[in-house]
Amino acid sequence: MIAELGHFALILACSLSVIQGVFPLYGSINGNGRMMAISLPAAYGQFLFVSFAFAALMYSFIVSDFSVANVATNSHTLKPMLYKVSATWGNHEGSILFWALILALFGAMVAFFGRNLPRKFHVTVLSVQAFVGLGFYLFLLLTSNPFERIFPFPNEGNGLNPLLQDPGLAFHPPLLYLGYVGLSVTFSFAVAALIEGRVDAAWARWVRPWTLLAWCFLTTGLTLGSWWAYYELGWGGWWFWDPVENAAFMPWLVATGLLHSAIVVEKRDTLKAWTILLAIIAFSFSLLGTFIVRSGVLTSVHAFATDPERGVFILLFLFLVIGGSLFLFALRADKLQPGGLFAPISRESMLIINNLLLSVSALVVMFGTLYPLLRDALTGEKITVGPPFFNMAFGSLMIPLIIVMALGPMANWKRADLMGILSRLKFMMVVSLVATLAFYYMAGGGAIMAAVWLGLGMWLLFSTLYEWSERIKLFKGGALKRILRQPRASMGMTFGHLGLAIAVLGMAATSYWDSEYQGIMGYGDKATIAGYEVTLNSTDGIIGPNYTAVRASFDVNKDGQKVTTLEPEARVYMTPPMPTTEAAILSTFLGDLFVVIGEANSENYDLWAVRLYFKPLQAWLWTGVAIMVLGGFISLSDRRFRTGTIKGKK
Repeated sequence: MIAELGHFALILACSLSVIQGVFPLYGSINGNGRMMAISLPAAYGQFLFVSFAFAALMYSFIVSDFSVANVATNSHTLKPMLYKVSATWGNHEGSILFWALILALFGAMVAFFGRNLPRKFHVTVLSVQAFVGLGFYLFLLLTSNPFERIFPFPNEGNGLNPLLQDPGLAFHPPLLYLGYVGLSVTFSFAVAALIEGRVDAAWARWVRPWTLLAWCFLTTGLTLGSWWAYYELGWGGWWFWDPVENAAFMPWLVATGLLHSAIVVEKRDTLKAWTILLAIIAFSFSLLGTFIVRSGVLTSVHAFATDPERGVFILLFLFLVIGGSLFLFALRADKLQPGGLFAPISRESMLIINNLLLSVSALVVMFGTLYPLLRDALTGEKITVGPPFFNMAFGSLMIPLIIVMALGPMANWKRADLMGILSRLKFMMVVSLVATLAFYYMAGGGAIMAAVWLGLGMWLLFSTLYEWSERIKLFKGGALKRILRQPRASMGMTFGHLGLAIAVLGMAATSYWDSEYQGIMGYGDKATIAGYEVTLNSTDGIIGPNYTAVRASFDVNKDGQKVTTLEPEARVYMTPPMPTTEAAILSTFLGDLFVVIGEANSENYDLWAVRLYFKPLQAWLWTGVAIMVLGGFISLSDRRFRTGTIKGKK
């Protein structure tokens, strides 16, 4: 009965999306206030009904109702409660319902927090948001019903993929979806602006906080996914250029560009058409990611479904949303005349270079991801595009981007003096060079590109600190008061650039100076890596809630002193049967020691396959991203984003 009620609630939400999309928009065009008034209660109603539907599906997972096909396919009575709950969105049908839930949530948030927007514009935004939601409701109801019953139903379910039975499933997908779906709001703002033919500084202030909120969630979700892969897959890799990783990375790149271009619109009343286009493309990439994950056209460890019917539906939806919005853009773009003029050397120019590099980077990632599919369709030849291509192509674009990031905040609006900027930063250049050479020497040398990336990280770090010190006049009296009076958006920018600098240093170190040991170890045997002495003490068999495992105990010593004991596991899950490894990690400021236990020797069960990794400055990568996200939330708290609306304008 609960499943049927959830299905009915989903139908009601779909009906409300039609009402919210059609009638208020008609009322806005014709000046009918009664019809426009429908938009807010319809948005709240959608969220209420979708929330009920999602709660109904979660309840089915919690009580192990195997008469629901989705539960029978993706759950098991022996699973811990955390994974029963998170399995709600750890499958195709549930993840799409979760999409719809978050979409409805953002629609309700726009309805509530956007009440100070001009009424017609507010209604138009909500109507566009409703039409996007309608596509997902129809997808659920026509091809991916999460409440479908089976009869006779099994006594036990098939279980969840063991790789997904990790706390990461509880946090990574929700945060990633909040970022993905959050970009729908910027899309709705862009389409509404095209319909009304208005893009100005006020519009930029309206769209920036929504873009920033989505960016913060998307950044956090991507990083949590990277961290999950880092410790779960057993060899310490943090990025694989997997098609689905790329699908989440592409909207992040475009959204980052959108954040910066919106600043130009707000400050200088220019780049209007370009900013609208970025808002459309950012959400388009989110939809493209949905297609990649659920169509089966590309192979990925993240893929949810391979049903061609679903792929065709998503492809049609992509065509309608992306094609329709781009067609509207083509019709209206000529009315978005640029405002302020600026010199070739100016802050505007720096931000344009930033945008171009980020956009080309997104296109490079898209090409590398989709090219195998196109090649297969056109020639029948199956090829793969791996990390070497992405590292070279993407990395070459990031080098000038980081250089410009250091220069941009130092440049004036309208006109700037490049030589003057470089003169002010000459001391930071020397400091960056010295720090890079010192680090490179202490690391024992290595690849030239390692030094290049170290230098870029140092350059961005010290240049950002210098720009901040100049802005607040650090070495003059009253600096603390000036720090506290700084606009939070400016503080957020500083945190964002500092975080990226620290993350780049971590990426460079862990990519070029990592070390590895693989071998067979018996009890009492020692292995040395990166100054650590690792000793295998013992192994014990353990029984988990839905798995059996061998847990090993390793003593870790450094400079003759015991540091810690690490206990990795080699697990075998029962349903479905699958072996996995659970690494044990010693994380320090200088690097991570990563220990993995494999299988016992077939001839001598006292000998075990062991892998050790040392990842220098790995924690700097996670810390840097955390600082970036903190900067985003600091910017969100800027008073201008709360009071930048035009009150009373209808």
